[in-house]
Amino acid sequence: MSAIVSKGQARHARGPVRTAIAIVLLALLLFPVYWMLNISLQPSGNALSGTFFPTHPSLDGYRAAIADQGGHLVISLVIASGTVVLSLLVAAPCAYALAQFRFRWISWALLAILISQMIPSIVIANALYTAYERIGLLDSIPGLIVVNSASGIPFGILIMRSFMLGVPPSIVEAARVDGAGLVRAFLSIVVPISRNSLITAGLFAFLFAWSDFIYALTLTTKGQVVPVTLGIYTYLGAHIANWSAVMATAVLASLPAIVLLVVAQRYISAGATGGAVK
Repeated sequence: MSAIVSKGQARHARGPVRTAIAIVLLALLLFPVYWMLNISLQPSGNALSGTFFPTHPSLDGYRAAIADQGGHLVISLVIASGTVVLSLLVAAPCAYALAQFRFRWISWALLAILISQMIPSIVIANALYTAYERIGLLDSIPGLIVVNSASGIPFGILIMRSFMLGVPPSIVEAARVDGAGLVRAFLSIVVPISRNSLITAGLFAFLFAWSDFIYALTLTTKGQVVPVTLGIYTYLGAHIANWSAVMATAVLASLPAIVLLVVAQRYISAGATGGAVK
């Protein structure tokens, strides 16, 4: 009996220790984010002489960032939104076909999709440069939407297929018996059921496009289309003495991803694990 009590006490004592370790690790991981926010509010604009806490916060860095980088943020938002739409339009029907059809080549198709995710983006960007130059997609928003969708579509297919494997074929067949066509049955039955996986795939497609730097650097040469990631890169060299504006731009660029992740957290969890248990 005493042995059981001692084990229970030891297990109870380990709880606060683990919590403390988790808090310390979380603080270490979030410190760069805090320091970015802190420097963005420093009036001096110097990252080295800035205090640990902004005792006299200033919004001058944000005013400069919005004035100089506001257009780049809008361009990134347009590219990311277009990438989400194109990725879901292509990935959703492909995922359903791979989930419902039974052919020998399905496993090979999935292997090819998985391998496509392993190709470095710099290799794809260099290969596409010549093709984009010939068809006139260099320095264009549609060109960046298409190339960013190359990352969002394979990932979306893998996520949504795993979820759509659990969609009962009987409910689709019932809709077909009632007179619905293939497209209508897919849009009216499969898409609403697969909402969580669609949101998950769309969110990751947005994040892929929003954080893209390689494609933006390689496939834009005239400075006409500048996403915010490339804008921060060029802004850093021009405003190395004013870190408040640089960090304010980084904070503004981080906000959409943070807001989307917080709002769609429960959908991501359900969509990512929806096909794990049958």
